[in-house]
Amino acid sequence: MGVTLPPGARPRIGVRTQPRPEYGEDVTTLRTAHTSALTPAELRAARTLMDAAFDGDFSDEDWEHGLGGLHALVTDAAGALLAHGSVVQRRILHNGRSLRVGYVEAVAVRPDRQRQGLGGQVMGALEQVVDGAYALGALSASADGKGLYLARGWRTWQGAVGTLGPHGVLPMPEEDPPLLWGGPDLDPAHELLIDWRDGDVF
Repeated sequence: MGVTLPPGARPRIGVRTQPRPEYGEDVTTLRTAHTSALTPAELRAARTLMDAAFDGDFSDEDWEHGLGGLHALVTDAAGALLAHGSVVQRRILHNGRSLRVGYVEAVAVRPDRQRQGLGGQVMGALEQVVDGAYALGALSASADGKGLYLARGWRTWQGAVGTLGPHGVLPMPEEDPPLLWGGPDLDPAHELLIDWRDGDVF
């Protein structure tokens, strides 16, 4: 039997949850697991979901960025994957400080189950992880997904961004600013430098 949550409440990690009655869908199960605890079949299902949700515009490098941390997965009663997201550790340099950041990646909902609250279930679990384990959260939002994050209280970084790359500091003036969650107040007068990685840095 599903657990009905009060308005605005976040689901506890690993509990069965039920979408609002107007969706008329079966009970779903939300769980979190580290990449190392997922089976090859579960990882393949999540990778396939990315292709479906992003209409093929999700590269292998994008997928690689979402591995090595904690995954939130929503499945239906038959065990089919409906929604996914992950949070991985990164470092941000800001105003002389190195901050441990929970960076949200690979958030997607199966196309036929979008706009039914499943993305919110995934984000609730990931935000709980960020709150408990990191100095702040960060993510790079797609145009379609940005509204979900802003509605949940994520805020747009107002300062300059860049990366600390193999050859030193690299400003990125054309980069869309990331969204941030919680953490200390950051001064937009000082640039935000994120750690380097292959593919999209943000």
